[in-house]
Amino acid sequence: MKIAIIGQQDFGKAVLEAFMARGDEVAAVFCAPEKEGARPDPLRLAAEAAGVRTFQFPSLKTGEARDAMATLGVDIGVMAYVLQFAPHDFVSIPRHGTIQYHPSLLPLYRGPSSINWPIIRGDSKTGITIFRPTDGLDEGPVILQKETPIGADDTLGSVYFDRLFPLGVQAMLEAADQVVAGRHTEVIQDESLASYEGWCRAAESRINWSNHVDFVYDLVRGCNPAPGAWTTHAGRKVQIFDAQKHLFRTFGAVKGKVGEVSEIGAESFRVTCQGGQIEVFKAKGEDTKKLSGAELAVALGLAVGTPLGT
Repeated sequence: MKIAIIGQQDFGKAVLEAFMARGDEVAAVFCAPEKEGARPDPLRLAAEAAGVRTFQFPSLKTGEARDAMATLGVDIGVMAYVLQFAPHDFVSIPRHGTIQYHPSLLPLYRGPSSINWPIIRGDSKTGITIFRPTDGLDEGPVILQKETPIGADDTLGSVYFDRLFPLGVQAMLEAADQVVAGRHTEVIQDESLASYEGWCRAAESRINWSNHVDFVYDLVRGCNPAPGAWTTHAGRKVQIFDAQKHLFRTFGAVKGKVGEVSEIGAESFRVTCQGGQIEVFKAKGEDTKKLSGAELAVALGLAVGTPLGT
């Protein structure tokens, strides 16, 4: 088939390579312009290296973008990790329209941080959706979905890179084949089940040590590796990445006060929460690289009884 890819970054690159590897013709790639000082977009570099025509429009809402798509004569448009708004009069140009990837089980978790939030909320599963883009954010009819479990110790990194990324690449191929062959179905999303969450950024990833240890642990793993759950020490940010939770089973097992460093070991340190402790294996101070918990404790001068979040 002849396709146009709209996307960016490593996921867009992987989708490009997957279509090309099986012999499909990629007529063009549309990717957002890089911001000043940002690293080159991997999708753009891969497209240019393969001799694929590449467009970098600041907006896909312009007549210039529509004209570029219209001249290609493609069978289908494939949206692979797209942060630009793609209006209906752009995505409807390909002969069989356009399909889009979203890393959640729509209509759940519409929005830009749809991988973080299911983990932060302690959900036991997530997945990917291939759907028809509309002028509503992640609201179009569903073509294909695939589920994957979220394990008790999964992180954003393990869920995305180990499962949602490869699942998504293969699902884009599968959905494109179904649509072009006319073998697909389109299921309208049930609005009564829909949820929308915005970005998970610094404000959302700050740790409240007074929360139950389950909530704190889910926040840490849902933000690992990005944006990184964080606390403060002496007014300076400390990001926490690899961690484990430990539940208090009896009153006598309680160690330290909530928000205090309660233990320092050979590889880690522990912080007390409601109901347990968070054991920190990997963390980063404002002026350090990522270090083991024990190394960071030395670098910051942490000791048993040191309060965090101040």
